Amino acid sequence: MKILEPLALNGITLPNRIAVPAMVTRLSGEDGFVNQPIIDRYVRYAQGNVGLIVVEATAVHSNKSGPLLRLSDDEFIPGHRELVNQVHATSDSKVVPQIIHFLKVARSGWRQTIDSLSPEDIERIIDQFGQAAARARQAGYDGVELHSAHAYTLSSFLSRRNPRRDEYDGRTLEGRLAMFGRVMASVRKHAGSDWTVGVRFLAEEAIKEGYTVEDAKLIALRMAQLGVDYISLSVGGKFEDAVHREGQPLYPYTGYSGDRCMPGDWYPPLPHAHLAASVKQYINAKGYTVPVISAGKISDPDDAERLLQTGQADMIGMARQLLADPDWPKKVAQGRADQIVRCIYCNVCKQLDENFKEVTCFLWPKGVNQAPPDATDGLGPRWPEGGAGLTATVERGIVKLSWKKAEAGASPIAGYNVYRAEDDSAARVTEAVKSAKHTDKMVLGGLRYTYYVRAHDAAGRATPPSDAVRIDFPVPIAEPASPHSEVHHA
Repeated sequence: MKILEPLALNGITLPNRIAVPAMVTRLSGEDGFVNQPIIDRYVRYAQGNVGLIVVEATAVHSNKSGPLLRLSDDEFIPGHRELVNQVHATSDSKVVPQIIHFLKVARSGWRQTIDSLSPEDIERIIDQFGQAAARARQAGYDGVELHSAHAYTLSSFLSRRNPRRDEYDGRTLEGRLAMFGRVMASVRKHAGSDWTVGVRFLAEEAIKEGYTVEDAKLIALRMAQLGVDYISLSVGGKFEDAVHREGQPLYPYTGYSGDRCMPGDWYPPLPHAHLAASVKQYINAKGYTVPVISAGKISDPDDAERLLQTGQADMIGMARQLLADPDWPKKVAQGRADQIVRCIYCNVCKQLDENFKEVTCFLWPKGVNQAPPDATDGLGPRWPEGGAGLTATVERGIVKLSWKKAEAGASPIAGYNVYRAEDDSAARVTEAVKSAKHTDKMVLGGLRYTYYVRAHDAAGRATPPSDAVRIDFPVPIAEPASPHSEVHHA
């Protein structure tokens, strides 16, 4: 499989084409130092053989921002060095920090914007990026990623909404690119040209008057011209459409652009893959082969492989899926894809971050703050004698399912995956639940639905599919009486 093939960057070789993009954990303290829970989170990805591990946003400056990692001073280097050492001691995974500069926000809803920055402020920021990159190299990281996405400083310079009217003029593409160019030069000056420097930026801002993929292609070309070693693409996550909650600072993932950044279960799979493909095609046509990372609801191994085989991406980024199951790469390599704990995109992790709580996964066992260990031996869960006894009732456009609890094997039952097929299509997981019941409100008259469930433990070992039930759901007639629905056991 191409996704398991190594990939050479600048001075390093990734063991495979799988990346975990930077994802906030809220496991660090207010002091910004690396602690053991932070180390454990990234070591867990290394245990799963993730090719490229990008450590959560790490500040280049000392502005207060809650539990955020920092590389703004030499005193932070030892903690990062310990993180790197433990990751490298675990597997061949490579690890880089995502370094970030952000502007001030207030609980009133006010936020600082880039047009308030003086020339002296800008020079300081440029130097801070370079100094932070140098500290990252001292700590032993395999490279660094420049955070130029979402609601933060470098992204705001790239934006079509950039309000500056000087050499960083938002009315011209060159003006919008000037800040990134100077930051890139500073990073190379302080950290060297023989070291991996990647960038994460937006393929689309997803805000009114924001830029689209047409600008993103040109931005990516300039980044390739400047010598970035990989390009990681995201979407949205902006302050401009954020919803203000009284007494809380703006959270840039609460508006439409936030939905696009972390598309939930109501979005189709791979909603952004065409954007990464367009960017890659454009820069390749201009003679640049900088690897492009595609991300956004990519969790099925066949989907990921197809994107690589068809030239739509060079690497696959999975944040929420790898949070749910860091062993995804190992299970794919070992032919255990059926044991992957599949992310259902419920966005509980996003809600925890928004509410300033430690970020965990709904699919993990209750009360843990790291993904459970993989397990290849011992019995998996099983249905009780006589089977799951899956039943379905239909009421006012809702299908209610219930079944018997599964019996635990070597590990406790972690939950149940509900599979649904529409007419003659293939069944897919539509929900994951902890209890032995589920309510499906997304059914449409005139279609036939088939359901079954599987219980799984924390390592992803699952029961066989339960017995199935089929719903023949007629189109409702325009009369006050409830339409009749038939339920069949398949």
